[in-house]
Amino acid sequence: MTPPSGRRRRAADPDARQRLAAALRRALYRPLAEDEDRVAYWVHHVRLGVLLTEFGGLAALGYTFLTPTAARLHPVLFAVCGLAILGAPLLLLLPLPAMMRDARGPVMFYGWSAGTTVLVVIGTRIDGGADSALICLLFLTLGFMSAAFQPAGVVVMGGFMVTSYLAVDVLPEPRTSGMFVAVVMAAFTTLCALASANLWESWDRQVLLLRTHETLAATDPLTGCLNRRAFLERLHTAIRGTADPTVVCLIDLDGFKAVNDRDGHAAGDAVLRAVTSALASAVRETDTVARLGGDEFAVLCAVPEADDAGALAERIREGIARVGRGVGVTASVGLTVVRAGDDDHEVLLRADQAMYRVKATGGNAVGGELTAPELWAPFTTGADHSA
Repeated sequence: MTPPSGRRRRAADPDARQRLAAALRRALYRPLAEDEDRVAYWVHHVRLGVLLTEFGGLAALGYTFLTPTAARLHPVLFAVCGLAILGAPLLLLLPLPAMMRDARGPVMFYGWSAGTTVLVVIGTRIDGGADSALICLLFLTLGFMSAAFQPAGVVVMGGFMVTSYLAVDVLPEPRTSGMFVAVVMAAFTTLCALASANLWESWDRQVLLLRTHETLAATDPLTGCLNRRAFLERLHTAIRGTADPTVVCLIDLDGFKAVNDRDGHAAGDAVLRAVTSALASAVRETDTVARLGGDEFAVLCAVPEADDAGALAERIREGIARVGRGVGVTASVGLTVVRAGDDDHEVLLRADQAMYRVKATGGNAVGGELTAPELWAPFTTGADHSA
């Protein structure tokens, strides 16, 4: 009878295989580019590779004419050189920018390198196997690979090159010189894999630094929500094209100055962080919460119905009143509809005016200046003092 532990190991095997397969996919088929600059880099790399292949094909062709070896004027070697010279430019007809963004990019490079290996190994065999100098062309391919493949890909393709050379060119008629070239090729593969690892690690660090910088540039350091610049960018995007009506809620805290004066700025900072949490709880993950400065916040939210906008604004007011109850902080909320063709600052001005009308009547309420009556009927909330 099979022990329970054996059954558990067998049951876990499929999961282990799936994890291994996923790890191999990540190691071998990682998309090469995520932005336009990186796409342009890899397309340029392909063009350089085509030129390198052309150079190798022409060099081999000259070799067949000028070198008194078994391959001199050999028709098959002519055909191999012609295939490389005429076939490489066809790669430029592929949809390279799109391919660099998914697994097709690595597959293309693997196929290209494998095809080059087959042609070189065949030419080397025709030229006398281990005694041929044509095998040097594979070192060019390995060098090109180190700038294109991930380390695992370099190892796999380098192993394929060494194995193909040994199987086709060396082992049928073993030569010490051939074994020496194979050992050097294996060592060069290791060096190329290390260079590839350094290249990708450097790129990943650069991407991480850029993303960190972008996050810091768009984030309010005290509360962790977006800052004014990032909010205006999202507002501008919403103005340019939004399928559903979008609203901006401008929030100004009532009684916040008294907290700073009475309890100090540390207490005021704690209130601002609590308000940020309340705003995050009142909206969806897809909505935008930002601190515009001081005790002023803004929310950008797509809402299909006017009632949704009113309910959103009221949730914001109630949430802030709840977290500010102990220190006497409430919120005046000004709401406006975003329309196509609006100016960013005009939208904020309308919300600001609505908010100040609420504040002038005592605060702790929602006020709305409807700028798109053709979209929504006028609405009010139970706590609206600005009508």
